[in-house]
Amino acid sequence: MAEAPIGIFGGTFDPIHFGHLRLAEEMAEQINLAQIRFIPAGTPPHRSMPRTDAAHRLAMVELATANNARFVVDTREMVSPSLSYTVDTLHSLRVSFGTTQPLCLLLGADAFLGLTNWNRWRELFDLSHIAIAHRPGYPQSTWKDNMPEALRDELEKRLAHPDDVKSCAAGLIVMRPITALDISATHIRDTLRGGRNPRYLLPDAVLDYIHTHQLYLPEAT
Repeated sequence: MAEAPIGIFGGTFDPIHFGHLRLAEEMAEQINLAQIRFIPAGTPPHRSMPRTDAAHRLAMVELATANNARFVVDTREMVSPSLSYTVDTLHSLRVSFGTTQPLCLLLGADAFLGLTNWNRWRELFDLSHIAIAHRPGYPQSTWKDNMPEALRDELEKRLAHPDDVKSCAAGLIVMRPITALDISATHIRDTLRGGRNPRYLLPDAVLDYIHTHQLYLPEAT
């Protein structure tokens, strides 16, 4: 019997918010994922260091995902002394889950467009499927025209139906529309630093944690 795929969702989560959680929930439902592993980044190579200490970011992810049995928090990047390259994380997950377990790396459409800039990006397809979350009505024809030719070639030969991801361990690309929530961690941090209230952009438990630990404090005037 085919194994239900496991979703892999990485990010700095600085802080985690409803955009992250809704993406994970909808992709889990649409692809029939057995679980989604939230993997907070340790030292991300493609961007500046997270503004918030790893322990705080981990605690916020744990609070945000606590009431969803399908969500699992995975600390492997945070405890690693190395840079958090996704390809290395997927290799580590393969050691944990074996070579036959289907894995699905969850990415937003913008992240997928930049995939050719990732370390050993072609190797990702040997380790995992890629599931792209995009807003409804996304103009795929225009989108394809704007992506690097090498990535477009991979998309065209690997694009599959979501039901197909359970039939093999890795190598396919699926695209699914999700609810468009224009929420970003940057906006939440700016809101807090501006002395404004970001309630309803992130879980109350996470907001309470932010206030308790005085994270993202307003800028001095």
